[in-house]
Amino acid sequence: MSTQTLSRAQARRIALGAQGFLDARHATPTLRTFDRTLARTGVLQVDSVNVLQRAHFMPLYSRMGPYDVDLLARAAAGNQRRVVEYWAHVQAFMPVDLWPAMRHRMDAHRLKRGKWSFVAEDDALEAALIAEIADRGPSTARELDDGLPRSKDHWGWNWSRTRRMLDYLFTVGDLAIAGRNSQFEIRYDLPGRVLPATALDAPALSEAEAHVELVRRAARSHGVGSAHCLADYYRIRIGEARVAIESLVDAGELEPVQVEGWGRSAYLHHEARLPRRVRARALLSPFDPVVWERDRAEALFDFFYRIEIYVPAAQRVHGYYVLPFLLGDAIVGRVDLKADRARSRLLVQSAWSEPGAPADTAAELAAELGQLAGWLGLDQILVAPKGDLAPALAAEVSAHA
Repeated sequence: MSTQTLSRAQARRIALGAQGFLDARHATPTLRTFDRTLARTGVLQVDSVNVLQRAHFMPLYSRMGPYDVDLLARAAAGNQRRVVEYWAHVQAFMPVDLWPAMRHRMDAHRLKRGKWSFVAEDDALEAALIAEIADRGPSTARELDDGLPRSKDHWGWNWSRTRRMLDYLFTVGDLAIAGRNSQFEIRYDLPGRVLPATALDAPALSEAEAHVELVRRAARSHGVGSAHCLADYYRIRIGEARVAIESLVDAGELEPVQVEGWGRSAYLHHEARLPRRVRARALLSPFDPVVWERDRAEALFDFFYRIEIYVPAAQRVHGYYVLPFLLGDAIVGRVDLKADRARSRLLVQSAWSEPGAPADTAAELAAELGQLAGWLGLDQILVAPKGDLAPALAAEVSAHA
């Protein structure tokens, strides 16, 4: 049987459909809306940068529209907790039912204890931290550091060692993240007080079983992707991913396909939809699954993208915190955004169009920025005169105002 061939446009629409851009937006998003959206993205990457809005809130906004951010707080708390933080892609919110598939990673980190060169082995410190958290409940590293004796003739105690050990205990599953405080500091707690019993008591998957499950979920979220795409989604080694892919192909869950212009084989998820059209309009976080694997973004959208947060200001091409603008099934522009909360302004520090951007790009982007500003509680949009799209965008923003 011949291998199916997809055009790049078809692959793009499949990918956007898998990521939730075909779902109708609800007038008032609810936890049911959240569940549907999380089922599409699979994970929500966590990042501390807050120049606009924290990374884990943005993919939900891009798909659901304006929503109450308390939805995520509610989903990440209580006996019916839906999500928990762990190293899924990088550190990310993931569904609690993914915990058993992460146990092999926890065990592997424990076996590699000696390779944690930045965390000195200290059984006494580990035991003291776990005991203190068991007694006092969810705690930050700072609270533990301030609240415990620091006897230098015992095992010593300082914030850096405390935090490093807490991160180790979290990574191996001896602690879990109960939440974060208003300063975005992690609050650690015992897993039994964070996760529902259904997740904790479920049998751990073997390494091979976990790889199959993670590739299965990656394929569902991608719709179509190469082995490299599927491996990257949950950060699996490419050789391990290929073995899992073969298993899923044999089971009929994945179909080998060719994508026009791709120099590598691809795999289509058996439930993926091929829509005739995608009517998306969304600003994508730099940490959105649509663009976080930069080679995939270039292959699908012909969009070369690099985050420039860590690039010296004088060497930046597009700006500090640049969001791609998705219109229909194409990325048609990018904007460097900042929330000036003190003055209630959304600052557009630069605006750029992509080759072939349609004539209504500035108008559509202005409307999207107006919605974003409203969601963030900002009263005014200011467009700086930087970037080829900036003049037209400024005129549209002025007209909307």
